[in-house]
Amino acid sequence: MTSRSRSIRPSERTVPAAADASPPVPRRTVVKAAAAGAALAGPLAASLPAARAATAAPAFLHGVASGDPLPDGVLLWTRVTPTPEAVPGSGLGPDTEVRWTLARDRAFTDVVARGSTLATAAADHTVKADIRGLAPATDYWFRFSAGGADSPVARTRTAPAADAAVSGLRFGVVSCSNWEAGHFSAYRHLAARSDLDAWLHLGDYIYEYGTGEYGARGEVVRPTAPAHEILTLADYRVRHGQYKTDPDLQTLHHRAPVVAIWDDHEIANDTWSGGAENHTEGAEGTWAARQAAAKQAYFEWMPVRPALAGTTYRRLRFGRLADLSLLDLRSFRSQQVTTGDGAVDDPERTLTGRAQLDWLKAGLTASDTTWRLVGTSVMISPFAVGSLPAELLGPLAELLGLPREGLALNTDQWDGYTDDRRELLAHLRAHAVRNTVFLTGDIHMAWANDVPVNAATYPLSAPAATEFVVTSVTSDNLDDIVKVPEGTVSAVAAPLIRAANRHVHWVDTDRHGYGVLDITTERAQMDYYVLSSRTAADATAAWARSYRTRSGTQRVERTYDPV
Repeated sequence: MTSRSRSIRPSERTVPAAADASPPVPRRTVVKAAAAGAALAGPLAASLPAARAATAAPAFLHGVASGDPLPDGVLLWTRVTPTPEAVPGSGLGPDTEVRWTLARDRAFTDVVARGSTLATAAADHTVKADIRGLAPATDYWFRFSAGGADSPVARTRTAPAADAAVSGLRFGVVSCSNWEAGHFSAYRHLAARSDLDAWLHLGDYIYEYGTGEYGARGEVVRPTAPAHEILTLADYRVRHGQYKTDPDLQTLHHRAPVVAIWDDHEIANDTWSGGAENHTEGAEGTWAARQAAAKQAYFEWMPVRPALAGTTYRRLRFGRLADLSLLDLRSFRSQQVTTGDGAVDDPERTLTGRAQLDWLKAGLTASDTTWRLVGTSVMISPFAVGSLPAELLGPLAELLGLPREGLALNTDQWDGYTDDRRELLAHLRAHAVRNTVFLTGDIHMAWANDVPVNAATYPLSAPAATEFVVTSVTSDNLDDIVKVPEGTVSAVAAPLIRAANRHVHWVDTDRHGYGVLDITTERAQMDYYVLSSRTAADATAAWARSYRTRSGTQRVERTYDPV
């Protein structure tokens, strides 16, 4: 298993600023397309905006981004296209010096740092600059330059000082953004707020499927590049490059730093440590090669600092108000088992891996912040669905990747690895760890949950934590699979899900959107927003519901106004 992360190398230089600033699905049964050595010219060109594919070089066609804010620093990212043929995944194009400039103002009259790095074909001409020595809780603006061309200007923000008494934090929260299924209007509406300290992407930033394999109610809103399922390093680079041309995604990256983890579709559906449901060994190459390629492309194209080679688990701190533990629930997990199989309770099976679970438990116990946030790509709350009517079982099975019989739980979630969950929740209870909030994506529905130590005795037994789950940006949910008007399925399924899962305060099975998490010392509140359409580029957004957990309660309650 290998991965690649671009950071400042010894040959790169950072100098103090001068007085003047330089110018600125389940698996579909399909015929696999294109072998690894097939020509990439068409798909590569398709990954660039049509009007700019032949633009004079160099150019910054994929925008800029920042991520993983620290009290004294932030990670900056861009991708330069040095020559017109040097499109993502091509391996073409010369080494190109890329300069970066960071300032306290958008006009770059108060430059605080600048430096340069080398963009090479070996890293797909992506570059990262890990800037340090900055002031905490401060807005900065940055841009990149190469060969006389400037990138767009973007805002970023550092985290509060570790010991700062922070009055409030606000994060956008998103998950599951499938290019073929629609437009990324959720990103545009988050960017328009201009009040985010950062935004969290909880996984499935890209999807691996080929065109037509996973669209919107079976229809392709906009085709992917390459057209075939992505398998090789070049394929993954092309797909990341296409996503980074989306104007709404670029805008959000230009407005606030991102904190991202991967889930399965950054690699392949239902990824586990030794394979994936959407991978055929041999016919699609080796799993080791595919996983290494996917991870390398991810770290090249995302402003993420890997804590360990090949993983996304790490921890960020935001003053004394909150810390955020981010999990990697794909690199170390055991293979999923069949629904209803008693192996879900096998203590030898793991979701997190031993080292990551110990790291998480130790960090939650040692934390001295008011809130302990945990970014998890799959839902930790128990989910029993056996009481749903027969006409919904098939669509729900399709959505969750489950067999069509015996729907007792979703074995791709923590439900399939109950020993890890029991150990973690028992640890929270035994050490009186309060104010733990899980932030979750993956399931394409919105939820507000208590997290019970024992679901069978809830609510007589107190919960150990709470969980806010955001719906998908565009990926199919239940009403899309059934192909009925929005709200039709949720009206039937939501009451039944809640009846079978008393710790669930709310579930919306049908709509697409995003969340805004607002934190104060008194409460953590998730405001849920929904889109008028996922297929319309000009979709509007509206507030749907809000839930909060008050400090010390470990319980979710509804509140009737967004922050």
